[in-house]
Amino acid sequence: MKNIQLLGLILVVVGSFLPLVHVPLIGNWNYWKLDHYLAAACWVFAACAVFGIVNGNGKMVRLFGILLILLFAFTLVAVKMQSLEYFSFLPFKSWREAFAGVVKLKWGWVVEFLGAFLMVLAGGSKKVNKNTQI
Repeated sequence: MKNIQLLGLILVVVGSFLPLVHVPLIGNWNYWKLDHYLAAACWVFAACAVFGIVNGNGKMVRLFGILLILLFAFTLVAVKMQSLEYFSFLPFKSWREAFAGVVKLKWGWVVEFLGAFLMVLAGGSKKVNKNTQI
């Protein structure tokens, strides 16, 4: 299970450098360009998950995997809200939504969520009963 947890962790870290959002005229943004604090939180959670993987603590890996999923979901909502707020100067709500719709999510989110889900699913390894003979 450690290999699957480690693969998930690598996907999360690599995914933070992949294009997550495309803004016209500006280009693709990764996690660091989206928000420095959210990127730092992602990397701190990943570092804590490394600690859990190295020590064989599946519950810790699962906890930080869930925290990463929540962080990614929060980031997606924040991107949507920020894009609507960015075009708040427009007089009509339909115009704001249309212009905010030009901010597109990219394929890096698939890698981020896949890595976090792998950490959660592999983090729940069952304990082996020591009294059982093989």
